[in-house]
Amino acid sequence: MKPSHKLKQKREVTSFVRRAGRITSGQKNAWQYYWELYGIQNTKEIIETTNIFNNSNRKLIIEIGFGNGEILIDSALRNPDDNFIGIEVYESGIGQCLIQLSEKKLSNVRLINEDAKHILNHSFKDQAIDQINIFFPDPWPKKKHHKRRLINQEFILLIGKKLKKNGCINIATDWDDYAEQIIDVFNKSNLFKKTNNLRLNLETKFEKRGLKLGHKIQKFTFQLL
Repeated sequence: MKPSHKLKQKREVTSFVRRAGRITSGQKNAWQYYWELYGIQNTKEIIETTNIFNNSNRKLIIEIGFGNGEILIDSALRNPDDNFIGIEVYESGIGQCLIQLSEKKLSNVRLINEDAKHILNHSFKDQAIDQINIFFPDPWPKKKHHKRRLINQEFILLIGKKLKKNGCINIATDWDDYAEQIIDVFNKSNLFKKTNNLRLNLETKFEKRGLKLGHKIQKFTFQLL
């Protein structure tokens, strides 16, 4: 009889690495007091925005990897009639965003603490999202790590299913080779057309850091055909 053994499961390649990270006492308190108000608790079922925001017929805008939430909050303030959902894996960033949400008393923003690809796959209906924003995703600069980059052919197919017709995705990066990869995968997909380059009203800390390093900031908007 052959010795029994457990088959090794192939580990999914993710676009992030979960780190404990430093979280301040203020951010911990924000989690304690405000997560129940602004966090989407049950992501195992399909997210119904009508129930979450108590409204209907509003645009749904998703920001993936919102960092500390600067653009997410600014966008929500500028567009009070739209609904915003931010997806982030790092607890410190979520804590900082919760502080700002509570101070500004925003009712049109909710947050998710999960892997964006998993959430898009399992928690949103097809053709449910009007716009997806991805600003300065982790560039994974080493060539051996390029497979970890979020924006690839598989991801393009996924968002193509989740966006409404004529919906769009906005992307910003300060890494030239990542910008080339982004353009390449969208051109090959035949699902999107490139429209006027994105203009942001606010610089994030990642954009400021890129400029300080002498990087060129590249911003794109692709619209679903």
